Amino acid sequence: MTAHTDRTAEGVWDLTVATPIGRIKAVVEFRRRDGALTGVASGAGEDVPLRDIAVDGTLVTWKQSVTKPLRLNLAFAVDVRGDTLEGTSRAGRLPASKVTGTRRTTPARTAE
Repeated sequence: MTAHTDRTAEGVWDLTVATPIGRIKAVVEFRRRDGALTGVASGAGEDVPLRDIAVDGTLVTWKQSVTKPLRLNLAFAVDVRGDTLEGTSRAGRLPASKVTGTRRTTPARTAE
């Protein structure tokens, strides 16, 4: 069951995080490497690895650290429904920020 649900998050996602200082756009990519789900987030001129990625049904959680616009440790919890997601991002004791996203669609690969 885990292998099936891990595929829920795989792909490239365009995220919007509604923070107290405005909307922040980011791109998150989840990939399978050596049987484990890995990821990287890109935004504000930096690429950061995702840590502690977990999938429980449609709920996907992960942690990441950023340095721009502020140095923060973030914890994400999102519900993935098809090619959209919605949830929250929390930085320490700050109020949770709403996260929304859509999965990028890629052209079907042709057989070689």
